[in-house]
Amino acid sequence: MEASGTKSLPDNAYEPLKEGEVYRPIIPAEADVPQAGARSVGWGLFFCVLFTIASAYSGLKVGQVMEAAIPISILAIGLARVYRRHSTLLENVIITGIGGVSGSVVAGAIFTLPALYSLGLDPHPLQTIFICLSGGCLGVLFLIPLRRYFVRETHGQFPYPEATAITEVLVTGEKGGSQAKLLLQATALAGVYDFFVTTFKVWKEFLDFQFLGTMKLLADKAKVVVRFDAVAFILGLGYVMGLRSSMILCAGGVLANFVLVPLIWFIGRAMPELAVYPAAKPIALMGASEIFRGYVRFIGVGAIATAGIVGILKSLRVVIGSLSIAVKAFQAGKESGVERTDQDISIMAILLGVVVATLATAVFFGTLGTSWLIALIGLALALVFSFFFTSVAANAIATTARNPVSGMTMLTIIVSSVVLLKFGLSGTTGMFFVMAIAGMVCTALSVSGQTITDLKTGYWLGSTPSVQEKVKFWGVLAAAIASGLTIVMLAKAGYYFGDAPAGTPESAVLAAPQASLMKALVEGFMNHQPIAYILFGAGACVTLVLEMLGVSSLVFALGMYLPLELNTPALVGGFLHHLVTGKSNRLGGEEGKGLRERGVVIASGLMAGGALGGVLGAAMRLVPGFKEEWIETPFYGTESVSQTVSLLLFLGLCFYVWFAANRKPVSTEAARAA
Repeated sequence: MEASGTKSLPDNAYEPLKEGEVYRPIIPAEADVPQAGARSVGWGLFFCVLFTIASAYSGLKVGQVMEAAIPISILAIGLARVYRRHSTLLENVIITGIGGVSGSVVAGAIFTLPALYSLGLDPHPLQTIFICLSGGCLGVLFLIPLRRYFVRETHGQFPYPEATAITEVLVTGEKGGSQAKLLLQATALAGVYDFFVTTFKVWKEFLDFQFLGTMKLLADKAKVVVRFDAVAFILGLGYVMGLRSSMILCAGGVLANFVLVPLIWFIGRAMPELAVYPAAKPIALMGASEIFRGYVRFIGVGAIATAGIVGILKSLRVVIGSLSIAVKAFQAGKESGVERTDQDISIMAILLGVVVATLATAVFFGTLGTSWLIALIGLALALVFSFFFTSVAANAIATTARNPVSGMTMLTIIVSSVVLLKFGLSGTTGMFFVMAIAGMVCTALSVSGQTITDLKTGYWLGSTPSVQEKVKFWGVLAAAIASGLTIVMLAKAGYYFGDAPAGTPESAVLAAPQASLMKALVEGFMNHQPIAYILFGAGACVTLVLEMLGVSSLVFALGMYLPLELNTPALVGGFLHHLVTGKSNRLGGEEGKGLRERGVVIASGLMAGGALGGVLGAAMRLVPGFKEEWIETPFYGTESVSQTVSLLLFLGLCFYVWFAANRKPVSTEAARAA
């Protein structure tokens, strides 16, 4: 039976614990509540396969993977009431956790595997499935020892935006009342808003303000371009992140776009005919976005990689402590005193899983037509990158809900190519080998990021970590098969990934932007092109400076790497959070607490609705003959009008967050009297 306690999160759910204070989840550790039964696992696998297929196609077509976990959490709430015995809160966690694997495995697959087809290497279906399966399993296995550090030991130190949204959806939907109505209201508003702005030509989604003479002059003469993605999802994301984290994130974007981009252009503008590697076009002829992609983004990759290494060193003591606790728990058995809500899969099971995955991966590399020495080197590269970058992915997701998988995959391709070239591996075999390593690492990082979100959600609500960890492997298996076969079927059906022969119908081309970038990288390095060490080194130095100043280097590095338009609206959300929490602190008591809770519920609704709107928009693109012009406003093509309308509507969302959070709910007695 489910424990008959409160259905509200404790007051210290999102706050650092005081000395001697303990966090008590909604479902206490001593409660025996159904979690991973046939119902929850079955529905989780169904949603996992469904969202995997849809995400794979939409990701290949437009480069955007669906945010699956939040929509699935909403579907789980609806399903809970279909059965005579309503699904428990923890069963809904399992459904969401398994289903959410879809987006993470798809990201690993579509960022890398289509490049094999673009290179004419035509992998066997079993190879595509195995690459996803191996990477996904490694991602879960390497993340488990980090759980106590990221989930328990650092309670309240990371905002966990996506986990917060999922938790609020599950809790608010479970208890109903005015908070549930507020959540549904915010979800519906954001869903409609993001659906229309990202799917059709109603008003501009991206603002650059270049209809103003001053902004246009700055863009032309100094390559300073302000960008803003005016959608509800990122506004809610920034709110949950808070002002401090969103400011650091945006600061990284300011350095990248307003300092480094103009600086590189200033130096390169005197050489109108000279292309400076790694870009293939003269700097003098490049726009701000081209300079960012050609140079500055590599600096961001170097900063992220170095920040990840620093983060590993910082967490090493706690990770070793977590492993020590796990070993003691295994030696003493289940009666070792470790409470249910802190029980991981046994250390021996983790080691056995790593050994099995390692042996299977070694055999896989051995079948690629190379020597066993090359196979062992490739295995070492895959394991090292997957292990060390797992901490980077977990930290990034915990802080910003943005996983820099493409940047880490780029670094994997570069280092792997350099190492394997030293051992004489090149040509098509070398390209296949490097892309296989990259596919495994990319999937491992993506899955580990989603897993830490799931485990944090379970920690807040009272799930058993070992149960969540076990069912993850079922989700990885289902998603690996579904994503691998989807890519194979699209290739067999005559679709082209990225570049296509002249005269190919547009309907037969899937852009696969990330995979096209990975293809260009591996081709370049396997053809013995030089490496821009200076750019990676510059990023590493930025991280070291930030660490010396005591600033969160990974969040700043993410801001350097991510496009500016994703950072700026998050800062607006962080500022709203600052205003709401400031007022709640001044009010104090139950009134202040209610204001703070309503703000989080609304922000979670914006993220949930934005994710749903994105899913619906991606689904629309599956409709044959779909065109954005199906709905087009007369002013859409007029930048000054369209961007102004977009800005005013986004400000309207901001006012909605403020006033809805400040609106006191009508009490039951008052409602009856009315």
